[in-house]
Amino acid sequence: MSKTSNHAIPAANPISDRPSWSSQKEKKSKLNLSIFRGGLLPVSVLLTWQILSINEIIPSQLFPPPSLIFQTFIEMIASGELFHHLKISIVRALLGFTIGGVGGLLIGLFVGMFQRAEQYINPTVQMLRAIPLLAITPLFILWFGFGELSKVLLISLGAFFPMYVNTFLGARNVDSKLFDVTRVLEFSRVQQVTKLILPSALPNVLLGLRLSLSIAWMCLVVAELMGADAGVGYLIQEARSFMRTEVIFLGILLFAAVGKLSDSVVRALESRLLHWQDNYKG
Repeated sequence: MSKTSNHAIPAANPISDRPSWSSQKEKKSKLNLSIFRGGLLPVSVLLTWQILSINEIIPSQLFPPPSLIFQTFIEMIASGELFHHLKISIVRALLGFTIGGVGGLLIGLFVGMFQRAEQYINPTVQMLRAIPLLAITPLFILWFGFGELSKVLLISLGAFFPMYVNTFLGARNVDSKLFDVTRVLEFSRVQQVTKLILPSALPNVLLGLRLSLSIAWMCLVVAELMGADAGVGYLIQEARSFMRTEVIFLGILLFAAVGKLSDSVVRALESRLLHWQDNYKG
């Protein structure tokens, strides 16, 4: 006589899947709403600009209509000229940002961890931070010429200070009682940095990362305008000589778009690494 199994296969419960599906739908709707609200102002400005320029209320020579700028954008993409200049500018900015950002992170951690290092190094760094970059640009040209080295070093100098200041402040904001705990646990200096200081200073470090990226893009414009044979800054400078204002606006919009994209990447990194924070969101 055969025995029937008493183990029943549990039926799928569609109700249990509803919360995750609804939460995903809610996140998607919030994202769409955020994109709509963020794009409302620039789209309104572009539409107003287009109407005023077409009706010649504003001079089209100084303010070309966005449709002409978009047409120029398509033409320069088709010719490959835009990608050529944009690639060179991105490489310069990323190289300078990497040198300055890494230097600011390491020196900021070192000065933040040791009070004697702060006494020796911090006053000089703060004094150099107060010097406008435009004031030392002629010296960079005299010392390093018009080549790539002067441009990369100028960008790295601009990216250094925000990362240094925020990393230094982040290290100094760590609770001193936590350092006492690490001494009791006999942490080495490397363990203190990796397991205490960096995690505690991460909000400040990511803020310094965002600020360093924005400063790097601004310094890139200065570096390419002071003398370059390629890059978006060079494209703007050449267009100014021929009164091609649509190309000038295109270059400005490119800087804005790439800068916003890089900032969005860092913000996404912030939301992933700092998901434990429960900050006020308005």
